[in-house]
Amino acid sequence: MDRERILIIEDEPTMCRALEDILTRHGFRIVTAAEGASGLERALKERPDLILLDVMLPKLDGYAVCAELRKLECLIPILILSAKASVDDRVKGLDFGADDYLPKPFSQAELLARVRALLRRRTNSEESLQSIQLGDANVDFVRQSVVRNGKEISLSRKEFGMLRLMAQRKGAVVSRQEFLDLVWGYAAFPTTRTVDRHIVGLRQKFEASPENPKYILTAHGVGYRLVSEA
Repeated sequence: MDRERILIIEDEPTMCRALEDILTRHGFRIVTAAEGASGLERALKERPDLILLDVMLPKLDGYAVCAELRKLECLIPILILSAKASVDDRVKGLDFGADDYLPKPFSQAELLARVRALLRRRTNSEESLQSIQLGDANVDFVRQSVVRNGKEISLSRKEFGMLRLMAQRKGAVVSRQEFLDLVWGYAAFPTTRTVDRHIVGLRQKFEASPENPKYILTAHGVGYRLVSEA
């Protein structure tokens, strides 16, 4: 089987070489870019399995790279590595579309654990259901599209992630913390209301009566589960 490819977008030569050495020793193939614009171009052209992305980059910063990739519906997992380590910085990175955020300096062991977790999540996602039917709406996870009565419905990346996770559980409950860990990533959020707000949005898009949901059900005090037609 081909080794997984990781794109490192990092303008500091010493850090880039260190990352490349670590990841190469652990069996990954590496491609690099030294600034944001060329990193964006390489990501779109070469479609690596994972992107390691610095924030403070010349020409195009990491947040802009991340936002542009998601705008273009590029779903490659992104791990931001940055010296900007405040909670606001981490939340900003995730809001721009990153899957995880690791402040510098970090240990080699933690870096590798985060890389393996994101690659594992990508593999699980690719092996998941291709589509589900929610009443008169068809959710296509491969094309990242939803069609209801012949009209396309717009869903955010997080909403697709939540639906996919619930569908994979086949009716079992997904806790709020699992949504945060598996859809949002490792960064801490102040409350689990983030999940509840997204569930409200999903119900408004799929339920005939959002106040009395038929498909996206609440497990009181725990989380949510999905009742779908295979």
